[in-house]
Amino acid sequence: MNDIHDRLKTYEGRAAATAGTGKDLVNEPMIRHWCEAMGDTNPAYAGPEAVAPPTMLQAWTMGGLSGHTGRSDAYDELLALLDGAGYTSVVATDCEQEYLRPLRPGDAITFDAVIESVSERKTTKLGTGYFVTTRMDVRADGELAGTHRFRILKYTPGAPKPKGKRPRPVINRDNAGFWEDVAAHRLLIQRCGDCATLRFPWLPGCNACGSRAWDTVEASGSGTVFSYVVMHHPPFPAFTLPEHAADAAGPYAVGLIELAEGVRMVSNVVGVPYDKVRIGMPVRLEFLRVDAELELPVFRAQDGGEG
Repeated sequence: MNDIHDRLKTYEGRAAATAGTGKDLVNEPMIRHWCEAMGDTNPAYAGPEAVAPPTMLQAWTMGGLSGHTGRSDAYDELLALLDGAGYTSVVATDCEQEYLRPLRPGDAITFDAVIESVSERKTTKLGTGYFVTTRMDVRADGELAGTHRFRILKYTPGAPKPKGKRPRPVINRDNAGFWEDVAAHRLLIQRCGDCATLRFPWLPGCNACGSRAWDTVEASGSGTVFSYVVMHHPPFPAFTLPEHAADAAGPYAVGLIELAEGVRMVSNVVGVPYDKVRIGMPVRLEFLRVDAELELPVFRAQDGGEG
């Protein structure tokens, strides 16, 4: 096993992409679509002096369905080496971004990427494997604009474990009130005390005007499926809905629900198989008791349901 680790370490510092070129200039339509999808109404991202949201940094470097430009062989060789050693599964674990200057419409994007590090063998809840970190330096018209670090885990899946408790939501001082009201079967949306903009999830300040003053409004419970994904792997029986208990290791749908009030939240769509969930499907809020200690807001399909 030391041999594989030694071979993996030889890839550190090697280029993963060289002289990559963004397929489009930074542009207003893509900024607008991003902001609409994220529900971000910050005025800095619109108008004649618009800049791109900083978190779009990686978006301008993506190759899309037609593939990447400037990609080197080293990264593919590294992943093939891990595959050959039995570490055939992959999951993205985290990313870090550093912003050095705003990106503006018309900027031409170029980038270089390097394999920054390969960890020692690690044992995780998913299985045993190696963390691989790449660092991408993004330039706008030749000037360094930001750095994007992306980390994956290449691993051998561990043996399936008995179904345990569903993971607890992270509760902090900013969202504790939300979860208290969920326990009372109320879904509350924050409302800015100055500009009255609604926001979700709960945040300490308004993303439209920056005000820290706020109150709440109660959601009516009506909504539609704005978007969704189907989770196939890794299987996680704790996320199986009671109505699908016979298929405890099967796929499940995660929906982005647009509430009647205009904000969006991530939740489960119940009352319909995962492969029947559709964009635009009307849903209605209800509360699901997951176990003796936890209830969650979920949304029941109002048409096309089979359950």
